This record gives sequence, structure tokens and C-alpha cells, in this order.
Amino acid sequence: MDATLDYIADFSAFLQASPSSYHAAAEVARRLDAAGFTRRDESENWTIDEAAGHYVVRDGAVIAWSQPTGAGPTTPFRILGAHTDSPGFKLKPKPTIGSHGWLQAGVEVYGGPLQNSWLDRELELAGRLVTRDGTERLVRTGPFLRIPQLAVHLDREVNNGLTLDRQRHLTPVFGVGDPSEADLVAHLAGLAGIRAADVAGYDILTADTNPPATFGLGDELFAAGRLDNLSSVYAGLHALIATSHPATGGSISVLAAFDHEELGSESRSGASGPFLDDILTRIGHGLGATGSNRLRAYAESWCLSADAGHAVHPNYPERHDPANQPILGGGPLLKINANQRYATDAHGAALWARTCAQANVDYQEFVSSNTVPCGSTIGPLTATRLGIRVVDVGVPLLSMHSARELCHVNDPQALAAATAAFFAPEV
Repeated sequence: MDATLDYIADFSAFLQASPSSYHAAAEVARRLDAAGFTRRDESENWTIDEAAGHYVVRDGAVIAWSQPTGAGPTTPFRILGAHTDSPGFKLKPKPTIGSHGWLQAGVEVYGGPLQNSWLDRELELAGRLVTRDGTERLVRTGPFLRIPQLAVHLDREVNNGLTLDRQRHLTPVFGVGDPSEADLVAHLAGLAGIRAADVAGYDILTADTNPPATFGLGDELFAAGRLDNLSSVYAGLHALIATSHPATGGSISVLAAFDHEELGSESRSGASGPFLDDILTRIGHGLGATGSNRLRAYAESWCLSADAGHAVHPNYPERHDPANQPILGGGPLLKINANQRYATDAHGAALWARTCAQANVDYQEFVSSNTVPCGSTIGPLTATRLGIRVVDVGVPLLSMHSARELCHVNDPQALAAATAAFFAPEV
């Protein structure tokens, strides 16, 4: 249990350092630096040393890898794919607005947040500012915003059904006064230590500031924001570092933490973009891969598409498949869908069974009810782009896409243990 608590404590620190995808990528990079990995610049020529760890940051995404001694042009890859972004709200251009004596922030809905969960919480703004010369600065405000809900006295029917207009009802307040005399961008620039006049662009999102917490009987429940999907990013990071010194095994271990999954992954740093293919190609080139050697390496490669999944909800059991009802604390999920919304097939299921047995980890199968279609992941995108076999897995949650999600303390560490076994298989 001590190891579990240590894992959760460090995972909590990782979450608190990662209020945006850009902060998450920076925190991954910081931890990789501390573990002896070398950062690579995509614009430069690379010399890849044997048995060494390397990583590349592209905007809010990061790909890191460790190769075994003796890796060559046909050495396969073992990839843990995840994503750094989470649903919420993103700052619009001309963001300082307001009315009736209130200062408000103009925001746009990012992804598919569970909107009511963001009401009446102290939120922060976090992300990046880019100056006219292209310099990037990370910034975060700490508690700064709130989306106030209408009091029940002014809407007597609210408990019979809450309807939120995305434009009118989800605009947060951050003070009182005249909007013409306030400047939200200037406030952010001041926090970043730069002049407001030098800010030429920004990617700023909201995050809940309530810290992660364990609670319940025996403190076995864990609540935090952005479990979808920093639970998978951290598990992959933890496993990569644990298995890479010294690098062992017959494959190259890769952590691919993409951005923009919540929007469909169609960006230069998303799973539908070229990022992973770019990096794998450059790794292969550094190992002497030419022509069909690269395809031979891919033919023996595997990807774990790790993203959070649904545990059975005790108050809504009818929304779940009657025979497959994973529970919190039952281990990570093997996600299956007949229509390839998840990429798991029979060979992938067998690989996951071997991996979890090696790690001494229980796992659970997840499939949706036929009346409640599931979402999708980066898994089918990766399989389609690269032809690499993919298995969809993840930590079971309640309240997915809430400002604050819920899991069991054992499941995140179990996913990390299984990922470590996946990176360094015994057979």
C-alpha cells in the first residue's frame, strides 16, 4: 500500500504541475531531464546514442523513447500512446468582456466538458503566450475565475432539468468594474514577466484549482481534474523511466503523448498528424533503416492506446452493458468495440493478457451498451496511419469529462505496472 500511496502522491504533484497540455508537456520534459534523457530539436540533425533516452516536444505534445543496446534498422517499437489535453474552456480573442458591473472572460468551449461540473468552482487560466519574435512563455493564474450558477430562487425548476446556453451561461466572472478599464491579456503578460504589447498570440485554457484528494473508506478513492487523460501520460512516463536505465529488451520503448485528442486529433501535434511517424522515421533512419526495413520494424511493433474508460455507475447501471461492468479498483480496462472505435482485436487481447500476467495486475474488459455508443481514442488513428497493431486500454473512471473525475487509488499504478511490462516483456 505504501507504494500505491507514493505513486498517487507523485501523480498528484504531476497533475498540479499540468493545468494545460503545454504545462503537461513541460512537466514531462522536466522529469525526463532529471532521469537523464536528452532533448532533441526537430530542426537539427540527430546523433542517436545506443542505450540512451531522448525526447521531442512539439507544442503541447511530447514523444520520448529509449532504445536497447544493439538496436538496429528492424528493431520494433513498443509505444504507449496517450493525450495531454482535457475538456474545458479556451480563451477567445478580445477576452476581456463584461456587463452589469461584472468583469468576465470570453471563452469558447474546448472539447466536450460535462458543463454543469464547471459551475461554482474556482478556476485558473493556464497555457502559453507567444511574443512577436516567436518566444513562448508558459503562464498560469492560480484561482482567478468562476462560472456562477443561477440561484434556485430565480429558477424554481432548475432541479427538474438544467439547460446551459454555451454562449450566455458559461461566461466566467473574474472581478467587478468596467471592462474598458481592465485587460486580461495584460494581466497574463505581467504574470509571465513580459509586456502586454509584445503578446502576439496565446493558447490559454481553464483548469479547476481544487487539488487532488484521496477520500472514502481507507482513502481508496481518488478525485482530481484531468484524469482523462493525464492518468495515462503519467503511467507511460513512469514506466518509461523505470525500464530505461539500463535499456533492456528487444524493442524501442516510446511514450507518445499527443495534444488535441478531445477535438479529434487533427493537428500537427495530434494523433492524426505526422508527429509520431516523423519521430519513428528519424529513429529508424538513425539506426540505418532504409526501404522495407522500416516496414519490417512496424510489422513487429505494438501500441497501447491508453485512455480513460468508464466504470459502471451505481446510480445508472442501465447505461452499461449488462455482462461487462468494470468497477473501480478492479484493474485497468481492455477496451473493445465491434465497430473499431477501439482498435483492440483478438491478438491485442492476448498481448494484454500476457502483459498483465507478467505485471501481476488484474484487468477488466469494457464494451459499451448497444444503446449507448462509445467514443473513440487515438488507437484507430494510429493503426490507420502506421499499420501498427494497437490495443486500447485505460484506467476506469466515474464522471469522465467532469471538472473533477474519480478513480480508485490502485488502478493508475496498475496501469503503470502493466505499461512497464509492455515496454520490457519477459517473452
